Amino acid sequence: MKAIQTNQAPAAIGPYCQGIVVNNLFYSSGQIPLTAEGIMVEGDITEQTHQVFKNLNAVLLEAGASFETVVKATVFIKDMNDFAAVNEVYGQYFSTHKPARSCVEVARLPKDALVEIEVVALVK
Repeated sequence: MKAIQTNQAPAAIGPYCQGIVVNNLFYSSGQIPLTAEGIMVEGDITEQTHQVFKNLNAVLLEAGASFETVVKATVFIKDMNDFAAVNEVYGQYFSTHKPARSCVEVARLPKDALVEIEVVALVK
């Protein structure tokens, strides 16, 4: 196992790592809309989702993976009414390659984020 750590994404805010590689698979921790400096993006669901994808890109690259190698994504949203907006942003990052995905509404996310996404990807 190899723990993944990059300064290009926010540091873990608890006893976990940004992601881990096991047997050529990368498992990310859930990414919320914190900047790499740990500042919460205060924007709407669209701005927050773009920040989440920026964070995911950073940890994927550090692991030797990319959006093109993601096999599964799990999306957690605070309000299912935001599904269309999240889906619009999601489609910008997964336009040709479309991994399996789950999307669930949750009561609350860390730091009161509106969205959190985790991925599983093949490592190149």
